[in-house]
Amino acid sequence: MDTLMNYLAMGGYAAWVWPSYGLATIGVVGVLLVSRRTLKTREREFEMLKNARRGGGQS
Repeated sequence: MDTLMNYLAMGGYAAWVWPSYGLATIGVVGVLLVSRRTLKTREREFEMLKNARRGGGQS
């Protein structure tokens, strides 16, 4: 148990290390969410353009 506490204390730098990990995690998750939302938007736009091209070429 003492070894775990020493690890979590990060040699006295835990006050800077753990918040840094937290901010990095929040940043990565944020980029992931924005990327997924953008992908879905672009997929919808692509489908609309495909459908418009199909409909326009058959008239």
